[in-house]
Amino acid sequence: MASNYVLMSDSDSDLPHEIAKERNIPIVRMPYNLDGAELYDDNGASGAEKALFDRMRAGAKPFTSLLPTAAYLEYFEPHLKRGDLLFLAFSSQMSATFQNVLEAQKELAARYPERKFVVVDTMSISAPQSLLVIGAHDLYRRGASLDEVAQWVLDNRLNAQAWFTVGDLAYLRRGGRVSATSAIMGTMLDIKPILIITRAGKLEAHSKVQGRKKALKTLVDRTEENIGDPAGKTVVILHGDVRDEAEILKTQLKNRLPGLQEIRIQMIGPVIGAHAGPGTLASCFIGRERPV
Repeated sequence: MASNYVLMSDSDSDLPHEIAKERNIPIVRMPYNLDGAELYDDNGASGAEKALFDRMRAGAKPFTSLLPTAAYLEYFEPHLKRGDLLFLAFSSQMSATFQNVLEAQKELAARYPERKFVVVDTMSISAPQSLLVIGAHDLYRRGASLDEVAQWVLDNRLNAQAWFTVGDLAYLRRGGRVSATSAIMGTMLDIKPILIITRAGKLEAHSKVQGRKKALKTLVDRTEENIGDPAGKTVVILHGDVRDEAEILKTQLKNRLPGLQEIRIQMIGPVIGAHAGPGTLASCFIGRERPV
């Protein structure tokens, strides 16, 4: 059954470009700056993630920036000219750009009062957001209404989880998530932080362990504790150019949770990658409600 509205998201979801293309999901491309050049995330189509991590290892300091309201207007308006629109945005708590989304929504509501334009804050980013987008699109393809799909995302957004660890504390220090002293001491003692997306939609440190091996085990432990019944579920393993460790994590998850339907490995996108750095590993899924 065809739906009479468009479901749309942004590239901070890290929704693989081939999935977005197959499902015909329009994507707002988010900007980042690398070596003085402004680039736009294409969700893996060009392999830009590998180049980003290579440059970071060589000393580059990429940064992300806000997409202006005018850009959102350009993305949204063609769809509203033809019908209604549902936009699933990355967490409002991770960037002020969400306010530009709302400004664009307000302006377009005045231009097209006959249209329905709904914006949902997914309270997520990267693979947790993409899992919500895919779940929402499954409903969309079955003919669910715009309001029904939006409500499903609202009902499930706090069940979309990510458990992260990083390879080098220096990148978190540069982003202000750990102090310089903590980063130096943590590096000396081989301390690995475990980060999560909280119920407030923020990326925060949850705990810390000593050593990379213990960090991977913790990701498996927390996935098992929080995924609920694994039957039919998907886990997305994100990695910052450490495919070998992602494969190890996949094997550990398969052994611990044999009922999983799928474990997908993909490179983390440039937005989180620019802040977390090469060596990042994450286990992402839809399960129980976020613990904090």
